[in-house]
Amino acid sequence: MSRIPEPDSTPEGPRYEGRLLDRADEEVVDQGVAFDLRTLISRRSVLGLLGLGVGAVALAACATDASGDSDRSASGSGGTATTSTGEIPDETAGPYPGDDSNGADVLEQSGIVRRDIRSSIDGGLTATGVPMTFTLTILDLANNGAPFAGVAVYVWHCDSAGGYSMYSEGIENETYLRGVQVADADGKVTFTSIYPACYTGRWPHIHFEVYPDVDSITDSTNAIATSQAALPEDVSTGVYVLEEYEGSTANMKQVSLDSDNVFGDDGGALQLATATGDTTGGYVVSLSVGVDTATTPGGGSSPAGGGGGGGGTPPSGGGGTPPN
Repeated sequence: MSRIPEPDSTPEGPRYEGRLLDRADEEVVDQGVAFDLRTLISRRSVLGLLGLGVGAVALAACATDASGDSDRSASGSGGTATTSTGEIPDETAGPYPGDDSNGADVLEQSGIVRRDIRSSIDGGLTATGVPMTFTLTILDLANNGAPFAGVAVYVWHCDSAGGYSMYSEGIENETYLRGVQVADADGKVTFTSIYPACYTGRWPHIHFEVYPDVDSITDSTNAIATSQAALPEDVSTGVYVLEEYEGSTANMKQVSLDSDNVFGDDGGALQLATATGDTTGGYVVSLSVGVDTATTPGGGSSPAGGGGGGGGTPPSGGGGTPPN
């Protein structure tokens, strides 16, 4: 290791390579970072010092993030943090979509844009069961995972008996458990509903389609994503012991996330929702949904009837009650 030369004595004070020492009584190596950066000891030394500075800044930034100040985006302070998630798998809409892809169409009806989807739009039956608030957070993967504000999300699922309004025997004229919401500035849509049953051949699930905007919902081919949310096993098991969910416990024992004909590809890795709550007060169910408009949607509806295409076999009848 080479020895740093002694500073030169001048009338103004000690100098090193023509620069006055900041601390006249200290050695050159003890002058501090400011002096080191101003003094061109050598190109290698300066680069080394700069590298140390960058490392220190990086460590400081990490320490800041660890302390909880992590809400700033990479573009600068004050931005909104984005959530990293993969693209939601495209799935079949199944045989019971009600989006005009196989005849039945609820999306043309006035009143379909609503938060509470427990009642039929025309004042018919109201679905009963364990209360559920269902929130999807839509993320725009073509825009670095930013909240996908303004997209319209159509949600539908079966009732506590496993029946689908508009399709199952006895509830063909009902429209409950179907609705549309427009994503807010955070990309969120929230629906007030009931916990769905488990019917033969399918894991408990909720269907949804994402459209560019609310004006696009009257044509199912406009959907930019079609998928399904899987419900947690522990929560579902607790719900299905209730009398109004008769049959769901036995049905669930015959299927798993890995054997389900929709979620089985990866065990529902990007589709398994989280849920908190209890059977008395209800559950809050949530899922983040990454939508990539740079890819071609691969989902779609199956022909009417039967259990093909991820539909399963819902029982006849439904779990609704006459309106008050």
